[in-house]
This record gives sequence, structure tokens and C-alpha cells, in this order.
Amino acid sequence: MTTQSAQQEALTALKMLYDDREAANITDWVMEHITGKKRIDRLMDKQAPLSELQIKQLHSVLAELATNRPIQYVLGEAWFAGDKYYVNEFVLIPRPETEELVTWIIKNYALKIKTIIDIGTGSGCIPISLKKKLPQVSVSSMDVSGEALQVAKQNAATLNADINFLQLDFLDEANWDQLPVYDLIVSNPPYIKQSEESSMLPNVFKYEPSLALFVPDEDALLFYRKIATFAKTHLAFQGMIFLEINEALGNEVIALFENFGFETELRKDMQGKDRMIKANLKI
Repeated sequence: MTTQSAQQEALTALKMLYDDREAANITDWVMEHITGKKRIDRLMDKQAPLSELQIKQLHSVLAELATNRPIQYVLGEAWFAGDKYYVNEFVLIPRPETEELVTWIIKNYALKIKTIIDIGTGSGCIPISLKKKLPQVSVSSMDVSGEALQVAKQNAATLNADINFLQLDFLDEANWDQLPVYDLIVSNPPYIKQSEESSMLPNVFKYEPSLALFVPDEDALLFYRKIATFAKTHLAFQGMIFLEINEALGNEVIALFENFGFETELRKDMQGKDRMIKANLKI
């Protein structure tokens, strides 16, 4: 099997699962992962043969993708802010809107920050990206999941980011006494109502960790209320909070933080959805 015929076989199979554009993008990703060659190099040597191991890898990947397992989990990698992260089913797949949240922080507030706490680290993409762009800042990150922390620590080591990782249940306020004051609190917390699961794509709800996705219908703002409460005693003077939110709950999250005495800003993502907020205590 040549590189060209393997590419065509993958593209044909993936067009049965995805639209043409996404199928082409995933095909390129799979082929680069298997061959170690960029697209331009594969185009210049279309007749290069695949080894038996590479052919087995290709067929294994295509079989897993046919079950709706996300490509990131199949290959064990995801890209975020230009860096490759290791991911598995214990962590959420990093997404572009979270990258926008990180960019918002870096572009506008980098000089005002000395200490950061990230709540719910997952793959570590938020704290690692912030540390790489703001090397002078002390960055801490917590997660209740020990398995998620292992993934985050592996990514921090690979990407040479010095992060203070903590295994801690943030929802248990008794744990807050061991934490200091921070200039910036950032989080992409669970915010999807349990009842919304039925409307989600199977590659999300079947494979991504429910612990990092869902909150009870009767308390959809659980994490935001806890973060607002935490910030009253753990956010430094003129400190800031940056959070990713459920696109359907922007007004509710804003109202919650304003009731706690914060000034807020709601921002849309590149798709025009209410996706992130900034909050700071009124002076």
C-alpha cells in the first residue's frame, strides 16, 4: 500500500462519518501521525510504501473512528495554542474557544498578573499556555481527578512549563484554607446541564469525562457560585476572574457575579456565541 492509496482509503472511510472538509482534515492528521510526514512531503512522494506496521495502524485507527471515538483520543494527541498535548478519556479535549479565553488574558492583562490559579486543569492546556506566555508568573492548577492531574503533569513536563499542580476538590470549601490569594482566577468548569446530554454528539457524551462536563439541572451555576464565593476571600486587590461559560447561560452567570459585587464583561467567541466572562471586584 502506497501513501497515496492509504490516504484515499482513509478519506473514503472518513467521509462516511464526517462532512467532506472535516474528513479531509482528519485524514491528513491520521496520515501525518502514522507516517511522520507533513502533507507537503507526502504529496511529493505519493508512491512511498507503508510498512506492514503502518498499515495495521491505519486500519486500527479507522476502526476506532468508526465507533465515534474522537480522533484526539484515538491518536492520543490534541493541539492547543500551537502545542501538541497528550490526551485520554480522563480529560476534556482542548477546544478553540478555550484558546480564545487564554488569548484574552494574555493580550490584555499580562503585565498585571503575578499569580494565577486554574480551577479544573484537565489536560493542563490553560495553565501551561499561560505559563509559557507569561514565564514570570507563578501558576497553580487544581483538579479533583488524580488521573487528569497525571495527564496535565505529563504535558507540563513535555512542554517545559513549571506548574504547581494540586489534587483538590474545589467544591469542598474546607479545602480553601490551604490556598493563598491570587491575582487571577481562571477556569473552564463543568457547565452542561445533565438534561442536555441527549442533544450532544455521541463522540462527546460517550467518551469525554462526565465529571468535567455536567452539572445538575437544578444547580447549573454550581461552579460559578463557588468561584464567586472563593474569589471574595482569595482574589487579590484589583484581581480578575476569567471563565468559560455555557453559551445559553451568559446572562445568568453575569447576574450571579454582579450579585456578589463584581463588575463583569461578557464576551462572544469567534462563532458569535456567549462563551466567556471577565469579572473583577468593584473598587
